[in-house]
Amino acid sequence: MVLTVQTIKDLEQKAAKAREVVVKTVYNVGAGHLGGPLSATDILVALYNHILNIDPDNPDWEQRDRFVLSKGHSAIALYAVLALRGYFPVEEMNTFDGMESRLQAHPDKDLLPGLDMSTGSLGQGISTAVGMALGAKLKGDSFMTYCMIGDGEAQEGQIWEAADVAAKYKLDNLIVIMDYNKLQQYGWGEDNTRLNPILDPEAKWRAFEWDVITIDGHSMEEIISACQKAKETSDKPTIIIANTIKGKGIHFMENNYLWHSRVPTETEYHLSIKEIAKGGLNHGS
Repeated sequence: MVLTVQTIKDLEQKAAKAREVVVKTVYNVGAGHLGGPLSATDILVALYNHILNIDPDNPDWEQRDRFVLSKGHSAIALYAVLALRGYFPVEEMNTFDGMESRLQAHPDKDLLPGLDMSTGSLGQGISTAVGMALGAKLKGDSFMTYCMIGDGEAQEGQIWEAADVAAKYKLDNLIVIMDYNKLQQYGWGEDNTRLNPILDPEAKWRAFEWDVITIDGHSMEEIISACQKAKETSDKPTIIIANTIKGKGIHFMENNYLWHSRVPTETEYHLSIKEIAKGGLNHGS
């Protein structure tokens, strides 16, 4: 797919719609995360509408690109993007986190088409992605494996064990994207020097012999360009450090740790929907 100005505008409008679905779902069911899903939405929309080689009508296609959402607590954003892409009816979002729902609070690949891994225990998703990429190498398959991690979960030792293995086996078919929104669940008070969950991630990943690309994680053009560059990298895995804003798109949620997981009031809900709609219209104008 050629990247044109119109393509970028279309993706931005899809991202606005996905954010709307996320907020509506959390408000309607009275549960769910908002901050992290909203920071990840643009990346997920770019992946599922432009980057990944997938077929919603054949979700188990053997040669599809794989995607692992290691930060599984942001599943609601992934569900919104999958629904809008045609994997299941958008109306099913209203069952989110229900006892019998396919849309659990964390992804369950045995319940929902389009999921490549069940995740939620932070730090573990990247290990699965490394296994998928290594398996593809051993079998001679050409698909790419993508994995989104959170900056908070990058404090887990398992992240770096997986990073070490991926470099050892030269997994150039593995692309990891860090949603670098720099704000964890409970925040860091007034001491801004402690704001970032992980400091200088570029240096850390380079030390593990990964190719490192840093981008604006809300720029469709930069997201797509970075993924294309990563696909062309040889003999090493790639980490894309995506600088994002937690709660992106809603001013009173942005960079506010209180919105990590909270249900909007009726007033907050209507204000959120208006802000999202305005942002989408501005992008599409």
